[in-house]
Amino acid sequence: MKAVRYHSYGDSSVLVYEDTDRPVAGAEQVVVKVAGTAFNPLDVAIRAGFVQQEFPVAFPHIPNFDVAGVITEVGEGVRGWSAGDAVVAFLPPAAPGAAAEYVAVPAEVLASAPRTVELADAAALPSAGLAAWQSLFEHAGLKAGQSILINGAGGAVGRYAVQLAKQAGANVTATASVRSSDLVASYGADRVVDYTATSLTQAVAGQRFDVVLNLVRTSPDEDARLADLTVDGGAFVSTTFPDLTAGRGVRVVPVFTRSDAAQLAELVARVDAGDLKVDVAERRPLTDMAAIHDDAVAGRLPGKIVLIP
Repeated sequence: MKAVRYHSYGDSSVLVYEDTDRPVAGAEQVVVKVAGTAFNPLDVAIRAGFVQQEFPVAFPHIPNFDVAGVITEVGEGVRGWSAGDAVVAFLPPAAPGAAAEYVAVPAEVLASAPRTVELADAAALPSAGLAAWQSLFEHAGLKAGQSILINGAGGAVGRYAVQLAKQAGANVTATASVRSSDLVASYGADRVVDYTATSLTQAVAGQRFDVVLNLVRTSPDEDARLADLTVDGGAFVSTTFPDLTAGRGVRVVPVFTRSDAAQLAELVARVDAGDLKVDVAERRPLTDMAAIHDDAVAGRLPGKIVLIP
């Protein structure tokens, strides 16, 4: 089969589109024919070797941990799944990934694919949707009637977070650029702050939030300012691992998103019910992988990218 692999850490030039063996299903695994796989910024950090301790990979490594596709083979011990089932999954990030025609997937991370979106596009749901869900409900404990500030609502996780927070009955303030502000507002944000036009602290002067969810890379000073926008005893939750101790009883919670099939199935159900929108900016071939990595580093990606084998 064809796959994108890299044989050493390095810049985007290490990504090679080449032939490799098709995987076979081990015990408790299925093989999925890949319809689409989503690019994530973590793919760049893993490829560059920045997170070797957290995500050590074996070379040659196939990247990409979000997948949507159809089961073609079922391994020993797998129950509840059959060849022909359309599925989505958030794969272990250090395992052989989905930037290939086929991928072996642990059965325990599978969920049925949504029926109301194109199968390839469903690859944009697993890790980003789970990051939003776990940030809001596991880590922040968001409840109806609370206020939340979502910093970075224009990104993939942020768009899911806005929708989920609003559906939970929260009052949502979101930061986004002009490019995505209308979409974020359409997803239910009560207020959208254009961070390119005014500073966040000026825009929300005098206001504090029960929950502040940070989804963008920030400096320690910026983390401190965001934590200061949290009410006494509130939660400052961040996917970018803040090194911060806040006063006033504010909980500072770093988010390490994990695969959870039951939560993913709930997200799929919301998609099929029309309550959760899946955004895909572009579909591109696997052969564009190196260019996508370069565009991500340069900040040129238009949104969520799904790669097609």
